[in-house]
Amino acid sequence: MANNKQQMKRNRQNEKRRLANSAFKSSLKTAIKNVELTVASSEKEAAIEALSFAYKKLDKAVSKGIHHKNYANRQKARLSHKVNNL
Repeated sequence: MANNKQQMKRNRQNEKRRLANSAFKSSLKTAIKNVELTVASSEKEAAIEALSFAYKKLDKAVSKGIHHKNYANRQKARLSHKVNNL
């Protein structure tokens, strides 16, 4: 356990950031799942709206440093391929 003020503060900051990042990752997974569900139900308009929201979440994750840019691009390509095949 830390016994100086700097490290104690750093631990508090890291915990706060870890919780925020984990909440954001969860919302990102939900957005991706929503695209896949709308594609499965063959709702083209809803799928396009869900896809744009998922794009927004993926771009935000990259800018926050939560995910790598290649991960985001791979997910975008995968999801857009599913929507375009409707």
